[in-house]
Amino acid sequence: MDNRPFTIFCDIDGTLVKKVHPYQAQKPNHKMKLLPGVLDKISDWDRKGYYIILTTGRKESMRRITEKQLEEVGIFYDQLIMGIGGGKRILINDTKPDDLAPTAFSLTVIRDRGLEGVDMESSKTFNERI
Repeated sequence: MDNRPFTIFCDIDGTLVKKVHPYQAQKPNHKMKLLPGVLDKISDWDRKGYYIILTTGRKESMRRITEKQLEEVGIFYDQLIMGIGGGKRILINDTKPDDLAPTAFSLTVIRDRGLEGVDMESSKTFNERI
């Protein structure tokens, strides 16, 4: 059994904060609106030693604005990946040589509902919509 901490890839807009039109999000004075359960969940992941990678379709040129907006609402992370586009996202990972159990999972949350009820450790299928 692999006891190493999870690496979490988590989208920003519509998952952690309320989705707004990209034009509005790029304004320097735009204040993100946190969704339910977000700070509790991120704090829990951090306490467990998870590596938190935030992903977004926002353009790389919006990095400084996005970092400032995230800081203002208290969202912390280990890495921020920008410019990944708005299309479907697919995570591909290999199995461990001594264990063929899946090493990559996905959860799709309903837009703007936040992270309340997201519990990866007790999920049976991981590949589910919450």
